[in-house]
Amino acid sequence: MQLQSEVLDWSLYTNRRKIACLAGMVPSEWSTGDKERRGSITKVGVPAIRRIIVEMVWRMILFQPQYKPVQKWQKVLQGTNPALKKKAVVAIGRQLIVDLWRLQTGRVTAQELNLVMVGA
Repeated sequence: MQLQSEVLDWSLYTNRRKIACLAGMVPSEWSTGDKERRGSITKVGVPAIRRIIVEMVWRMILFQPQYKPVQKWQKVLQGTNPALKKKAVVAIGRQLIVDLWRLQTGRVTAQELNLVMVGA
């Protein structure tokens, strides 16, 4: 509900890059010629959305372990390195905001995302 009140209208965003940018979960980039280097996330978006998404990811790790991005990062999440865990959470969060946008705009169903919806 908090995320819905921050985003307001999911249909305003026409592609996944725009919704990820709203959350500030896109990598910074240094490019010149053929060289391309990506850095940490820009944090340019809405801080409240980013905070909500990160909290959602930590809960999804516990309650929705079948979600594909959580499965992908499972090895890192079970490890002992806290810095890598934070990077994994941000990566899962970026995919989560994109998947929620796809879900809210009717591009995909919850079953296709391996999400268990309660009370929906």
